[in-house]
Amino acid sequence: MRDGVVLIAAGSVVAAPALALDDSTKPAARFGLVTDLHHADKPPRGTRHYRQSRKKFAEAATAFRDANVDFVVELGDLIDAADSVDVELGYLKTIDREFSAVCDDRHYVIGNHCVDTLTKEEFLGNVGQPSSYYGFDRGGFHFVVLDSCFRGDGQPYGRKNFTWTDANVPPAELEWLRGDLRATDKPVVVFAHQRLDVSNNHGVKNNADVRRVLEESGKVLAVFQGHSHQNDLNRIGGIPYCTLVAMVEGSGKENSGYATVDLHPDGTLALRGFRRQSDRRWDASETKTN
Repeated sequence: MRDGVVLIAAGSVVAAPALALDDSTKPAARFGLVTDLHHADKPPRGTRHYRQSRKKFAEAATAFRDANVDFVVELGDLIDAADSVDVELGYLKTIDREFSAVCDDRHYVIGNHCVDTLTKEEFLGNVGQPSSYYGFDRGGFHFVVLDSCFRGDGQPYGRKNFTWTDANVPPAELEWLRGDLRATDKPVVVFAHQRLDVSNNHGVKNNADVRRVLEESGKVLAVFQGHSHQNDLNRIGGIPYCTLVAMVEGSGKENSGYATVDLHPDGTLALRGFRRQSDRRWDASETKTN
């Protein structure tokens, strides 16, 4: 037990057993999560094995189909950087061909590596997503996709115009978020790339402002994020911030990570981790909501 959240099989390297839930309680929604594939046709660099992400993702795709997920979310850095627009677009088209085959209902969080050479318009246009931040409803829950790929001066990332440590949610997006949360009467789950729970280089610079908006709503059950490539979990202001392990890290299918998440009618969230992704579970009573 940490921060009031049950942690099971942390650091597991095989598919984890299903979390103990009442079998009679059917999830209201189930979705797949994957992050930081960094797909690219280039040799390994340090612990990052770019060319292996496709094969690792193929395993995740099978698991998502077997679990009959309602939708899938990738939490950013679907691709890695290239020196030209054409090469980076090639990386994107190759991996998205496989990602888009999982199911029609899919969502892309913009990561800093997604727009190293591309612009956001180019990335979004090629994956068929109209906006980099937005909200949607499924199964009696409201979901929010955030975009922190903005410089401190408000300019969007793109064409190598940024430093990856300068991640921000600009005022216009913050105001949109406040209004979106105010408008929904449903419990909320948030998806982000850069972390909203730390003040180091992996954190959004103004994440305290973002957290304040989330906390004031009294509706947020959880935040799922990527970027730092590690299993982590922090609870701030009654909200769990769950960071998922990166798929690109390490060689071989055992060095991968992805998850399915069940949302139950009573607000219980159960994350089933595969390979190196830790299991997580928490009840609605553990989250500060109105």
